[in-house]
Amino acid sequence: MSSIPVRNPRTGEIDYWITPPKLSEECDRLRMAQPVWAESLEQRISALQQWQQAIQTHREALLTALVADTGRFGVSVLEIDSVLSSLDRWCKLAPELLQEIEKPTAIPFIHLKQDSVPYPLVGVISPWNFPFLLAMIDTIPALLAGCAVIVKPSEIAPRFIQPLLKTLDEVPKLREIFTVIEGAGETGAALIEQVDLVCFTGSVKTGRIVAEAAAKQFIPAFLELGGKDPAIVLKSADLDLATSAILWGSVVNTGQSCLSIERIYVDQSIAEPFTEQLVSKAKQLKLAYPTVNSGEIGPMIAERQAAIISDQLQDAIDKGAIVQCGGKVENLAGGWWCYPTVLTNVDHSMKIMTEETFGAIMPIMPFTTVEEAVQLANDTIYGLSAAVFAGSETEALSVGDRIQAGAISINDAALTALIHEGEKNAFNYSGMGGSRMGSAALKRFMRKKAYLIKTKPVTDPWWFQ
Repeated sequence: MSSIPVRNPRTGEIDYWITPPKLSEECDRLRMAQPVWAESLEQRISALQQWQQAIQTHREALLTALVADTGRFGVSVLEIDSVLSSLDRWCKLAPELLQEIEKPTAIPFIHLKQDSVPYPLVGVISPWNFPFLLAMIDTIPALLAGCAVIVKPSEIAPRFIQPLLKTLDEVPKLREIFTVIEGAGETGAALIEQVDLVCFTGSVKTGRIVAEAAAKQFIPAFLELGGKDPAIVLKSADLDLATSAILWGSVVNTGQSCLSIERIYVDQSIAEPFTEQLVSKAKQLKLAYPTVNSGEIGPMIAERQAAIISDQLQDAIDKGAIVQCGGKVENLAGGWWCYPTVLTNVDHSMKIMTEETFGAIMPIMPFTTVEEAVQLANDTIYGLSAAVFAGSETEALSVGDRIQAGAISINDAALTALIHEGEKNAFNYSGMGGSRMGSAALKRFMRKKAYLIKTKPVTDPWWFQ
């Protein structure tokens, strides 16, 4: 197979090459070792705790690679810390979640024993915006469930793979049933034909292809796809809190997150002061240029995203949108950058309000009634998450109850980035399959078996007499 060039997001230069692996050999190796891995939860927990220590040991090398992959520093630190925290959390939860269940049934002499069997080999296809975290969000619970796992991260951000493999080398039992491979779309497509279950995080367009391929293989597919998350700000809301939360929820990781706030609907009576506060706070953020520590806003990781954002901005401006701050994508020393941008005078005829942006853009649209706000929030093909701000929890919940999305942050924004206890499902085209949050995130990697046990040598009343 030919090597694939990888662009540096800060310099625009090709400074890394990836070579797709011998996929069948890797999958066969993992399958051979999986039955032993599945035998003991205690040993699985021990191996993952050893791996946690290995990640700490190789932390600097992993961080350096993630910074090179993404061009940003602070969020890369957060990724590593989140994975380490996730390992702790799942190792503590797994014993209770994986307990066998025994109980009587409605028939006195029939006893039920409930067991679960892991899927032998899980394939994870992960995106470029949070390369490490989103590669591990499905992997860790799958490993604890007893599955072998093979991960194919995005070819846009693959540099972290080599230092990650070095951490696995320190835990031989884990290395036998878990690996991370380089490759592009062709490798991902081939992977689906080799595994028993696939997890995919990415665009709706590619998600459809993954779902169809999985259906042909007759295997489960868990898809976390795009979003166009709305925020609704009611007139009773605390404006200082709302603007700070929405700013973070909109532009963290330069807006390169499926759960970013991408549409803001504000009660008309407070739209002006809300906009003034948001613009004032947005202007205080700086680009992480010329160094990764120069500011909060990193470069666009994927070059194609620069063209998408530029197109959406120009479309909005051509249709009457007003730029309150930011408003342009620029090339600095080979990298693509965009200052946090606040737009007003927007509507749903504009791409910026209907298509996924994946950038640090905050379009504000006023509403006159709550019914109008809810209608606007639901006017989308997506349904990943949303946010509602109000003076009382009750008022906010009454609005959130009417929004068609899987997770609603109340008086905050994008909380699913940090809070993983709440189970949720994507609505509409934002995904399909079981929740990757809460206890379901682990249980979806197992098939349930029911043992129906006769406890007394009696004649069943429904038998032929």
